[in-house]
Amino acid sequence: MQWSYFIIGLCYLFIANGQYEWQSRDAFDEISRATRAVNKDNCEIQHLSDLYLPDDTVSHLPDIKDVNINPVFPNRTQLLHLHNMALNRAFFWSYILQSRFIRPAINNTYDPGMMYYLLSTVADVSTNKHINASAIYFAPNMSYSSSYKGFFNKTFPRFAPRTFRADDFNDPVHLERISTLNTFTVQDLGAVPPNTSADYTSDYYRINEWYKKWLPDPDLFNNRHDTKTTYQVEIRYANNTNETFTFHGPRGADENPGPVRWTRPYFDCGRSNRWLVAAVVPIADIYPRHTGFRHIEYPTYTAVSVVEMDFDRIDINQCPKGPGNDGANRFTDTARCKKGTTECEPLHGWGFRRGGYQCRCLPGYRLPLQSRRPYLGEIVERATEEQYYNGFDCKKIGWIQKLPVQWEKAPRYIREMELDRHPEYKDPVKGPNSLNQPVINIHKALDFILGMNKETCKKYKPDELILHGGVMFGAEEFFENEARMALRLANFISAFLQVSDHQEIFSGKQIADEPLTEDQMIGETLAIILGNSRIWSAGTYWERNKFTNKTLFAPYAYKRQLNTRKFNLEDLARLNKSQEVYLNEPWFKNLKHRWASNFDSLEKFWLKIRLRFNETGETTRKYEKFPNFYKGAKLDHGHWTAPYYDCYGKVPMWKIKYVAPFFGWDSLKAKLEFKGAVAVTMDMLKLDLNQCPDKYYVHNAFKDTHKCDQQTSYCVPILGRGFETGGYKCECKQGFEYPFEDPITYYDGQLVEAEFSNLVDDNQSRFDMFRCRLAGASSIQANFLIVLILLMVSFGGLVQR
Repeated sequence: MQWSYFIIGLCYLFIANGQYEWQSRDAFDEISRATRAVNKDNCEIQHLSDLYLPDDTVSHLPDIKDVNINPVFPNRTQLLHLHNMALNRAFFWSYILQSRFIRPAINNTYDPGMMYYLLSTVADVSTNKHINASAIYFAPNMSYSSSYKGFFNKTFPRFAPRTFRADDFNDPVHLERISTLNTFTVQDLGAVPPNTSADYTSDYYRINEWYKKWLPDPDLFNNRHDTKTTYQVEIRYANNTNETFTFHGPRGADENPGPVRWTRPYFDCGRSNRWLVAAVVPIADIYPRHTGFRHIEYPTYTAVSVVEMDFDRIDINQCPKGPGNDGANRFTDTARCKKGTTECEPLHGWGFRRGGYQCRCLPGYRLPLQSRRPYLGEIVERATEEQYYNGFDCKKIGWIQKLPVQWEKAPRYIREMELDRHPEYKDPVKGPNSLNQPVINIHKALDFILGMNKETCKKYKPDELILHGGVMFGAEEFFENEARMALRLANFISAFLQVSDHQEIFSGKQIADEPLTEDQMIGETLAIILGNSRIWSAGTYWERNKFTNKTLFAPYAYKRQLNTRKFNLEDLARLNKSQEVYLNEPWFKNLKHRWASNFDSLEKFWLKIRLRFNETGETTRKYEKFPNFYKGAKLDHGHWTAPYYDCYGKVPMWKIKYVAPFFGWDSLKAKLEFKGAVAVTMDMLKLDLNQCPDKYYVHNAFKDTHKCDQQTSYCVPILGRGFETGGYKCECKQGFEYPFEDPITYYDGQLVEAEFSNLVDDNQSRFDMFRCRLAGASSIQANFLIVLILLMVSFGGLVQR
């Protein structure tokens, strides 16, 4: 009897220990239990393996080799931003640490000061609420600084500026007792005694997997100059002098392995005390410095850029493996869709919790008449045992038709009927006016847009090359990561101008940061297009007399090819004609007028900065202004321009520009003022067209241009189809079914659009077959009971006669 109780207990522990008693335990339960077992009180005594989760816990990691080939779906856009931000910072620091070769050799370092490093990491985190922390970890004795007197050509033993988002729920500066996510703890993790458990380079640090991904550089002692990838930038200054600068940086996208490495999810013990995932990119420099013998100064990885986000905000994929979903995934096949009649389809926005999927009917099956949409995974996961086993099934379609083999021209009345429904195809308007009609003929509109090139654009007036805003519907979401790149630089400049005071006096040998330099702004602007391949150009445009020792200053970086290692940068201040100067651009004047006087709506960011005690580190001390704050723009404070064709620009194409403002103190330090703006441009043709219906107030030029049969089906957008027609599918409405024998259960929008074009051109077409069938009989076979009843009724009628 005792053995039986023991066996029952084991079964309960290892089998029936899922979300509910009737569910078996799966991989999600194991990972969830592992994350709950570690907290800030016990993490220091936990085994090292308990501080990490398995490699395949985070699946479908962005790969730089696939970014411009395969679409990145919404459930991985934040990971992609993490990926791009780490690249951005690595490229900037690689450039700025080597830019000393552009300037004259003097007994001084051109490196940024201490505050520049700290505020740079602050801007990484403050721009995106999904990013939890950002840091730069230098290898021992490889970080130079301009923040101490008499420190030329000397290095810090350890240097690691890091910012992480603090919980300000109980902070005295927030009387509302509401967590704002706008308070940041900023400190130098290198200000510790070396070779202790607090040393991030030591094995006793335990959670420093991000450091060991690239450091120490294995090529450091190979005495070779050709181990680091080089990038070339052609610079044209305001005085029209030119310079070509080549610098070493992270690996290229075409190299294997690529520039970005990912850590396993780990518990950030003793710091933010959260489960994090990090993207790690190396930073290159010429080391050692100032030896007088250039041949013994080698390009090497001296630091790593580490950007982290919360593990519980990353979507998991519970669907089974299949085409496009065959990578390593700990949560594979943990969805509870009934495999006999349904299949799993992942959804985005759920994070680390169950239910981020929906159960769709398999081909040959349809939803019951009482169900309107596929079964939501969250509802399936929360169902009781009785509800689960008695529901969430699809009905079998008994009468399935074969797809037609021989096509014919549609009858004349069908063609006329469809043309009456779509009158814009009777007398189509071509050219730029095709976008100004009450009902747009999407095919003619796209003929105008896609047919534009650097030669044909010269035939049109400038106003005709500017499209109305409805054409770029969805750009704010699709290009959000690219817009945040501009916002990140704008917020960094705002933070530096408001927090750093170059006249500040510190105790000891520490000196204040110098004002922003030309090389720093060039490097920051260049890093935007280096870190994000979707951005074709970027510029930092300063207001008149707001940049140190310059009347106008506007570094503008661009590339001529999508994947390249050669870039161009020029100072647009050299264009001083009234029709060319950037101060007269509509988007610049728009932001300048918007932020002329009132700054109340700007976001307020609080900083708790701790600086190193002295040159050797040892410990930290609070910054004199503790806590400090700065005001910066939010994403909504920026300006999206209308789509335009840049006919006479550096790279002619259809572009969308996003501009973010930055602010600083006036000359009296009494109030804020507009200092300038950061702009990025993207290729409009990368957008997905949305032809489905929407609310009347939604400004979408292509809204409701789909060709689905509206009586029996409804339109659902398909992501990743690009700026082409047919980026949707026609799903059957409630009470209707897909009648054909087909691997899919809907009508593909590309096929529907193609057949509609055949119908309009009076060619062979099967457009009239693209409608769902009423879900009535489940089979063409006669029902025995119904036949028997009919016979009895007929026989009764005969008897009465």
